[in-house]
Amino acid sequence: MLLAALRIGFLSLCLIAWEVAANTLIKPFWISKPTLIADRLWQIVLSGDLVWHASITILEAVLGLLLGLLIGVPIGLVLGVYRRFSDVVDPFVLGLYSLPRVALAPLFIIWFGIGLSSKVMLAFSLVVFVFVLNIQEGLRNVDSELVQMMRAMRASPGYIVQKVLIPTAIPWIFASLRIGIGLALIGAVIGELIGASRGLGWYIEHSAGQFDTTGVFTGLVVLMVLAMIANELIKIAETRVLHWRISSTGALAKN
Repeated sequence: MLLAALRIGFLSLCLIAWEVAANTLIKPFWISKPTLIADRLWQIVLSGDLVWHASITILEAVLGLLLGLLIGVPIGLVLGVYRRFSDVVDPFVLGLYSLPRVALAPLFIIWFGIGLSSKVMLAFSLVVFVFVLNIQEGLRNVDSELVQMMRAMRASPGYIVQKVLIPTAIPWIFASLRIGIGLALIGAVIGELIGASRGLGWYIEHSAGQFDTTGVFTGLVVLMVLAMIANELIKIAETRVLHWRISSTGALAKN
């Protein structure tokens, strides 16, 4: 309760400072103000525009994030387990990771069109390497003595992966999810900025084209709230899964 109160107090102070600055120091044309943004939010909620634009952006981001999870985690597991192979491909993985995917957005539009696929792939390209590199790093810190003990007990490689490597990777997977949700939203919005007919990115670009600062900030606020909600959901899931992991690891150690 105390933490929630502190967060609400901090948010209130920021909003008050913003409102005061917009009324006294800077014209609202440049930074809008919270009261105008709240009014615009209410308007787009009543008109249905919020659901219309936010739903497609959420879908693009979630699909890109899940695709990054499904592809990035296995690659990270392989690179974390097979060190020699990892040493060979590491420079290429880091080279691809360093590419500015924003600059690749037009290429994705050419490959996948201006529909859903291009936005999903752009979001995927931003998050997949987060999973790969985090899982790889996590497995390099795995308890080698536990692995050797299980090998001495003639445990199969699949059993070691299931009981040791995957539980070790779980915190890194959730860390990647929390980083990746913001990147997935960025990818979806960038795709919408380049070519789309709906979405929060389209709404922001459309507002900017009309010099509607309030509309731009409204879209940004919605994106921020969506990212905060997603992070809290991931945090709740992480707490529950890690509780299972601790119980499982304890039972394994006793055996």
